[in-house]
Amino acid sequence: MTIEHGSAETGVDEGYQRGLTARTVQMIAIGGAIGTGLFYGSGGAIEKAGPALLLAYALAGLAIFIVMRALGELLIYRPISGGISEYADEFLGRFAGFSQGWTYWAVWTTTCMAEITVAGKYINYWWPSIPVWVTALAALVILFAANLISVGLFGKAEFWFSAIKVTAILGMIVVGIGVLLPISGFGPEVGPSVSNLWNEGGFFATGFSNALLSLQIVMFAYVGVELVGVTAGEAENPRVTLRKAINSVPFRIGIFYVGALFVILSVRSWKDYQEGESPFVSVFSYIGIPGAAGIVNFILLTAALSSCNSGIYSTGRMLRSLAHTGDAPKQLTKLSSRKVPAAGITLSAAVMVLGVVVNVVDPAHAFAYITAVSTVGIIVIWSTILLCQMAYRRKVARGELPASDYRVPGAPVTTWLALAFLALVFVLLFFDQDGRVALIVGAVWFAGVGIGYLAWTRNAGELADREV
Repeated sequence: MTIEHGSAETGVDEGYQRGLTARTVQMIAIGGAIGTGLFYGSGGAIEKAGPALLLAYALAGLAIFIVMRALGELLIYRPISGGISEYADEFLGRFAGFSQGWTYWAVWTTTCMAEITVAGKYINYWWPSIPVWVTALAALVILFAANLISVGLFGKAEFWFSAIKVTAILGMIVVGIGVLLPISGFGPEVGPSVSNLWNEGGFFATGFSNALLSLQIVMFAYVGVELVGVTAGEAENPRVTLRKAINSVPFRIGIFYVGALFVILSVRSWKDYQEGESPFVSVFSYIGIPGAAGIVNFILLTAALSSCNSGIYSTGRMLRSLAHTGDAPKQLTKLSSRKVPAAGITLSAAVMVLGVVVNVVDPAHAFAYITAVSTVGIIVIWSTILLCQMAYRRKVARGELPASDYRVPGAPVTTWLALAFLALVFVLLFFDQDGRVALIVGAVWFAGVGIGYLAWTRNAGELADREV
């Protein structure tokens, strides 16, 4: 396959319909990383790190911003769907392209497996008599059908999913600020205060080590922020649209993560939050908002459906990208009459059905091992983006490639610092039981990818010899 570097549409993107408007891509960028990790999982993170969780989110956010700027620099140089595997193939070699493409596919496939089951449990809040596996399967089928119909329908669904999540967070922040203002007369008279950030044992109330260990929880709340890069092949005027979307990353992190947690930790003491309970439910209930649990349950359901919707979209595009580079069956390159990679979407959704099966058999234990692939995999993916950007800059310096006018600020120092930060998070996994499980499963996955690569390339070589 010949790729015309710098062109707006290359072989892997040929045939796609640019059905994602600038407004849609912006909303995908805003809502892409806002999921159950923030709405639900942050309760356990607060219990672990106390107020210092704010600092953990801010530091992780800085690293993610550098990752996104690195991805942006590559996308402006060559905007292409499935860019992560394409850039790895171009700058780090065939095995890197093969392994990163399949790993990113696995990250989103396993994430979607978990999310459809979670969605089923959220539906149980209103209709407890319906088996979880039934609603999980129904959610998967509906989102699968939406992705098959058109990229525009995917975009509209994701736009409204993201709009609901964003509105919920902004609403909580506004209400929380109102409670904190003494002149408002709204909410509890005693308790809400910014001093909650340091009065209950200090800012590092649970110790610096626990704040450090919370980084591994925090990082995975950001999974999905890189999804905007997958839209490159179907976004209107991608070089302009993607630049604007990535430039909004600091604002998104500052408002939707740090801002939301600042309000949550100020309205109530960190000691009032615990694992297994959404801090949003806790805050809304404490303030006295009627039906707080039902409201947040609806938001959590939206977040789960949004994540699965994104998973189906991204895995289909990634499989087509892998097929174009010869790292997956060539049948996956085909587009339907509606200009969507129907074969890749169907294969991915079929694998996701295993999530429904696992939910029936043993959801409590099996999912811990399945989703461990995404735990280690996303760190590797983000690291690969940084390595590709550095390799690209070296080629630019030698005059081998045109320079992108969208640079990583402070590179290469900031790029190395972001890589060091990701390495630290990886090391921290050794100090947590679930983290060690993730590392073991991750090692098994990458060993399997290595074996798969050798078998695939050997088979491809034999087929080429027969054709000669």
